[in-house]
Parts: sequence; structure tokens; C-alpha cells
Amino acid sequence: MNQLELMQELSIKNNTKIVLLVLDGVGGAPMEPGGPTELEAGRTPNLDALAARSSCGMSIAVAPGITPGSGPGHLSLFGYDPLQYEIGRGVLEALGIGFDLQPADVAARGNFCTVDANGLITDRRAGRIPTEEGATRVELLRSIQLPGVQTFVEPVKEYRFVLVLRGEGLAGDIHDTDPQQTGVAPLPAVAHSQPAEQTAELANRWITEATHMLADHPPANMLTLRGFAVDPNLPKFPDIHKLRSAAVAVYPMYKGVSRLVGMEVLPVDGDAPADEFETVRQNWEKYDFFFVHIKKTDSAGEDGDFEGKVHVIETVDEALPDLLDLEPDVLVVTGDHSTPALLKSHSWHALPIMLSARTGRRDLVTEFGETACLGGSLGRIRHVDIMPLALAHASRLAKFGA
Repeated sequence: MNQLELMQELSIKNNTKIVLLVLDGVGGAPMEPGGPTELEAGRTPNLDALAARSSCGMSIAVAPGITPGSGPGHLSLFGYDPLQYEIGRGVLEALGIGFDLQPADVAARGNFCTVDANGLITDRRAGRIPTEEGATRVELLRSIQLPGVQTFVEPVKEYRFVLVLRGEGLAGDIHDTDPQQTGVAPLPAVAHSQPAEQTAELANRWITEATHMLADHPPANMLTLRGFAVDPNLPKFPDIHKLRSAAVAVYPMYKGVSRLVGMEVLPVDGDAPADEFETVRQNWEKYDFFFVHIKKTDSAGEDGDFEGKVHVIETVDEALPDLLDLEPDVLVVTGDHSTPALLKSHSWHALPIMLSARTGRRDLVTEFGETACLGGSLGRIRHVDIMPLALAHASRLAKFGA
């Protein structure tokens, strides 16, 4: 019996409410030795006050030293062991925009990027072009035809798009073409296995044509593809945990991972933390569980913008009373992974976590930050431990064994 099977066996229904507030990439690192992280540098009186009456600790998404992508980071928060349940980014992007993904479709997440005259990447995100500019590039790419398959190209947000291949005998076991660094050329699509060789060949033919089309359209004059995958048909979160489950997110990818596990994605009027918390308030009576996702902490970290990330954290803190006023029975605050501005990328660093519940044990932590949470009563846990703890504190788990 794995942990999901155990949760499905022990989970019970009641009227308690659980909120999982995820500040994407919130974990950080000091810009100078001995300095504060982004979370520690921010003025966060509400998060600190919550920490003082919560159980605190540190959490890791996959394993020590392993840097998680956004998919594994979130699936593990939802209780899915990321080493057992793997999913490519393409499926998450497709589901995130509501694309009608078929069981045998192969989806890949695309990034428009900037290359120089030698074909070397100078900006992996094409200057974060506006969504409207990305959509015009997508219109160009829709004219590309491949033999024996249907191709779909859809805009996602800013520099992101999704490519879907539909046909017989396709497989998603393909290396990314994004080298994850500048100063080098995009990689070819290479199959991990023999069944994926035909799909990799088709992807490369599509990339070749796309390269010619984009050449005269800087800054988005090239592209990379990541996360080739098919829908893995995961067991569904609401069935496992017996929760009426809702997701409140602004960015498509996080709507996608929520739909993948069976949550209902709620529309948000606006993109500020206060707007997301208002969506929770408006739907409070309809659901037992709310996954609330804050994206811009991660975006600032990836841009190397320490002060920008601090500002996003402070904006969340300012709006937090709106969420606290709802008096959830269990409130968990953490991130999916760390994105230190120092590194301008995801990292392996553990995440601070706090769990507020009437049944919780207070500890000596009085502020929400990496150094303080190291001494918390939760100790060092894994993301997959979070849902069992939340369910237990919400009186939603039956006793195990006689």
C-alpha cells in the first residue's frame, strides 16, 4: 500500500476547511554571506504573527539536493510521490489553458527565446514579451504541417505556448530542447526510447520550419520545447482525500496541474493576492479544500530581482488578513520549491512551512523565514507529508489499525 492508497482508506468527510497557500519559489538564499533571504528581508507582520501561533518547519519537494520542476513541486504538495508519479510540463500547460487533450496526444511546453546571429540563446524568455506578442508568433506557427499527424499550437502566457501532436504511434519520452542556459544553441529533440523516435523526428521537423518563420521576428526569434508528455491519468485528489477541492491560480500551468488531479479551477478577477483571496471568500461555502497559488515570487526570483521578490512577499502579507478572516480549520503556508534571486533559477534548498490549526502545537518560532523555521516543531519533512498532516489536523483521518 502506498501513501495515496493509505489516504484513500483513512480519509473521512466532515465540515472542516483546509487552505494550502503556496508562494511559488518562496525559498531563497542570501545575496551576501550572512545576509537575509528574500523572505527574511521582507516586512511581514501578518506572516510572522501566524508563525508564532503555528507549527513550523522545513520541507523538501523530492529529496535532499534534488532541484524540482514546478510539476513535481506541486504534485508532491498534493500528496503524490514525484518519484512515482511523473508528469511532463507540456500536459500541465495544455490542461492549464483548457485544451481538450486526448489520451494519446503528446504535448510540449514551448518558450519563445532570443538568439543572436550565431544561433546562441541570449534570453531564454525573449524579454518576457507580452501575451499579445506571443499570440502573434503562435499564429505564424499554426501554418506548419507535419505528415501523418495533427498539430496544434496555442498561446499560454507571455513567452509561453503549447505544442500538441495528435496521431498514431506517438510517444512523449523525449529530451527537452531547452539547454536551461544562455550562450549556447537550442538542443535537438532526442528520443529517450525507441517508441519515441518517430515523435522526436516530427518535433525536429516542426522546429526546423518554426526556426525559419521566427528568424525575422526578434526578440522572440527562436523557441525551445520542454516537458514532452502524455496525460498520465493520475488518481484524483478529491477521490483520495474526500474533499470538495478548488484551485485559485492565475497562471495557466498551475491551473493545469490542478485540473490534472481533479480539482475545480475557479476564475479569478485580477491577478493580485487580494484578488485570489477574494475568490476564496466568494466560494468558501462550496468547497472543503482550497489550493491558492501565488506566482510572482517565482518570476522575480528567476529574474534575479531580490527586491522584487521581497515586494511580492510583502503584498501577500498585506492581504493575508482577508484569508485569516475566513477562519480556516487548517491553513498551510509554504512554497513548491525555492527560487533564490542569487541563482536566478529553481534550487534544491528546503522550504519554510507553517501549519496553523486549533489542534496544532506551538513552538518557539516567532517569524516566518528559513532560519527561524529550522527550529520549528515540524522539523524537516517532505512535501508528501503535508496533506496527511493537514487532514489529521482537520479531523479528516480515521485511525490506522486496531
